Amino acid sequence: MLRELEYPFDAESILTKKKSIKKTLLADGSKRTGKKIAILGGFTTAAIRQVMELFLLNQGIEPSFYESEYDQYYQDAVFDNPELAVFAPDVIYVCTSNRNITTYPAMRDSAAYVDTLLDNEMHKFTSVWDNLTSRYRCPIIQNNFEMPFYRLMGNKDASDIHGKVNFLTRLNLKFYEYAQTHENFYICDLNYISADYGLKKWSDPFYYHMYKYALNINAVPYLSFNVSNIIKSLFGKNKKGFVLDLDNTLWGGVIGDDGVDNIVIGPEESEGQVYSEFQRYLKEHKDLGVILNVDSKNDESNALAGLKHPDSELAPDDFIMIKANWDPKDKNFSEIASSLNLLPESLLFVDDNPAERHIVREQLPGVVAPEIGEVHEYIQNIDRGGYFEVTTLSADDAKRNDMYKENAARAQLEASFTDYRDYLLSLEMKGIIRPFEPAYMARIAQLTNKSNQFNLTTKRYTQAEIEEAAADPSYITLYGKLTDRFGDNGVVSVVIGHLAGGECLIDLWLMSCRVLKRDMEFAMMDTLVKRCLAKGVNKIRGFYYPTAKNAMVRDFYGLQGFTKISEDADGNTVWELDLKEDYTQKNTVITVEE
Repeated sequence: MLRELEYPFDAESILTKKKSIKKTLLADGSKRTGKKIAILGGFTTAAIRQVMELFLLNQGIEPSFYESEYDQYYQDAVFDNPELAVFAPDVIYVCTSNRNITTYPAMRDSAAYVDTLLDNEMHKFTSVWDNLTSRYRCPIIQNNFEMPFYRLMGNKDASDIHGKVNFLTRLNLKFYEYAQTHENFYICDLNYISADYGLKKWSDPFYYHMYKYALNINAVPYLSFNVSNIIKSLFGKNKKGFVLDLDNTLWGGVIGDDGVDNIVIGPEESEGQVYSEFQRYLKEHKDLGVILNVDSKNDESNALAGLKHPDSELAPDDFIMIKANWDPKDKNFSEIASSLNLLPESLLFVDDNPAERHIVREQLPGVVAPEIGEVHEYIQNIDRGGYFEVTTLSADDAKRNDMYKENAARAQLEASFTDYRDYLLSLEMKGIIRPFEPAYMARIAQLTNKSNQFNLTTKRYTQAEIEEAAADPSYITLYGKLTDRFGDNGVVSVVIGHLAGGECLIDLWLMSCRVLKRDMEFAMMDTLVKRCLAKGVNKIRGFYYPTAKNAMVRDFYGLQGFTKISEDADGNTVWELDLKEDYTQKNTVITVEE
């Protein structure tokens, strides 16, 4: 990843050097996920597209674009558009601003008429969204409205129904209500982004009247970055957790030198209040399913003492793993990721020491260690980095920290057994394996975009595509849930296959790495065979497409009893299982409810 595209970035430098930055990104040899993005603009969007491409490339997505003509967002959405239909977008971004409001209230207008104006504006946009949804069945990202660059009535503009501030605020609320009741619809918070940048600079009229940009050209990278964060979240590119230093990161001072009583934390002094606020900010992430870990050069006893300080907002139980020793931090970081069955690049390294950040970046390519600044800047720099951008939030996300702790308990139990099968039986595992159900569509889509290691084809699906597959009788869909004596792992495995010529061709087979080596894949295979036989299918064909991250499943089909029938120069393999021969059930340790 390019450091110059990580927050905080130099926006003007990005605009000036965008061609050379793109060339550098494309030359790095990274294998990226291709996605088609349509930008329907209410103003000029060329620079937004160009800079968004840089951020997406840096986030592991290789975009291709459809871009509407100037201010043609409504026409492109509501009327037939053969070019957009052929493009078949994966994501549509409706890039509008308060410059696209048709009619604002006048001082003479009655309250009823103002309501009519509001309803008319909302109807215009819902027509756009509903038509796009019915035609393209893909996620839609829509800007809300930034505040106007002048207030005719001064402060009363916010409370009087005739004020532009009031009108835009009410319209924004209607947008949010739509987002809360419609799947695959996401708000890009232009109102917040413009305020954060500085509304006076953002809305400088010069750029609109000269170039038809509804924002200062130097603000374009901030808007493009926010949209790219939504897109990378939709396609599973978020970080999954923190790896945190302790001294001068979670508290002030060096606990080994100063002693636990003298570290700076808590309400007694201003600096301590800042560290406490940062700890609260980190703890709030647990509700999003973000996991917390410690990587500190410290004696473990000192680390634990600091986390048990009476003014500490974080306690040892808030962390999944605590590595406090004198080993290099990149070694500890790698061991944390391995123990969690996660790739190192899925964790964010937060450390006040620039030398430690540099070492971790150099030794663990792909790991992000943001420039966090001074302690009072930690929250803003991490938060605006968009590492944990939320597009979906499932029940499993809220339980993720508990799930990882339960995994640690399982590992401890495993160490007490000499026979692995006896250990699996001791877990008292129960599985639920069924065709896709509405309650789990969001989680299933989330898994298809997040799972990289145990994923045979790494095909990505939107929720709309998951719903279409579930409703199509020519598809076999299965999700798997797994519980045991320690807790509920939630939905952990997904299979999608389509039927053709008496065969089932497996489009997707994945499993969450937190249930590796517990035979859930065998239980899924047994159920898939039963479903195929019930539909008169006599052959299953599986595919393995190698990536930099899924080598662990290279021989998956062979272990399931398939025969390899082809392999190309890139390592792509095709496998077959003949169901006319007797199939022997493979799962012997999980009680499955089908």
